Amino acid sequence: MTQQTTEPRYDVIAIGNAIVDVMAPCSEELLEELGLAKGGMTLVDAARAEELYAAMGPAREISGGSAANTLAGLSALGAQCAFIGQVADDQLGAVFAHDIRAVGIDFDTPPRQDDPPTARCLIFVTPDAQRTMNTFLGASQFLPPSTLDAEAVGAAKILYLEGYLWDPEEPRAAMRRAIEAARAAGRKVAFTLSEVFVIDRHGDDFRALIDDGLIDILFANHLELAALTGKDTLDAGIAALQDKVPTLVVTRSAEGAVAVHDGQRAEVPAEPIDKVVDTTGAGDLFAAGFLYGYVREESLETCLRRGAIAACEIISHYGARTEADLSRLMDDKLG
Repeated sequence: MTQQTTEPRYDVIAIGNAIVDVMAPCSEELLEELGLAKGGMTLVDAARAEELYAAMGPAREISGGSAANTLAGLSALGAQCAFIGQVADDQLGAVFAHDIRAVGIDFDTPPRQDDPPTARCLIFVTPDAQRTMNTFLGASQFLPPSTLDAEAVGAAKILYLEGYLWDPEEPRAAMRRAIEAARAAGRKVAFTLSEVFVIDRHGDDFRALIDDGLIDILFANHLELAALTGKDTLDAGIAALQDKVPTLVVTRSAEGAVAVHDGQRAEVPAEPIDKVVDTTGAGDLFAAGFLYGYVREESLETCLRRGAIAACEIISHYGARTEADLSRLMDDKLG
């Protein structure tokens, strides 16, 4: 591996789905009427997306996408970030590009001129704050490897990859090229598993990346860890990976989070919260807080605390973009 020869321009560069979230509160009865699996994420086609949108009540449009949400949290904390993702040359594409640049993230991927339109995620939020996501991937599936800026990838301390985007062929090829560029520049590669169904489809690929030593930081929740490793308990799942991944981070929802780095283990509880409003983006913002601490070379426990604080902020309101001053919030809580 080539060692770093230049000072990095970015703290984190990410490749992910460029999605606009369309969010609305709904009743349990509406979920049942629409045949939606509560709390999950389902890929839908254009026709189903139109059907679900028509059934929604008053909605809010907020630029989203898992990796983009993570970068927005990092940028709010003062990190320098860049995003690679595909939008279409349409209204939602313009909304996404404006929103991500407005929070200080570099975004230079040219918009796609042809169909399909920009991706959108229709999110139904029940009174218990559970979000049921229905994602039309649209243009985000057509990120060609030719648009990858290898120089920008090599200029970031960390390349962050979104498991959701591994499904389509073109983005998968782009992410493989990005991993090569990051490794050649001596940078770190972080990967988030995203969802159990993604592991069901591509677990062999993910396990091969891990076995080949290409992943430096792996993010998973406890369900994804079980799906990836085939282990029934948290400790067994961690044991199966901790010698293969230099930094393993596992979130456990209300049970907090645990991380293992080079054999050192740390755990933190979830941050206390009066009311959970919407769990959309909790994992994305946890990754933002953790990575911010990581690039600052803070202790493993502090990285986890930052992740827990960021996740707590995001579940206190609708949407996966922060509303509070995240940097000040962390300063207050960490002392």
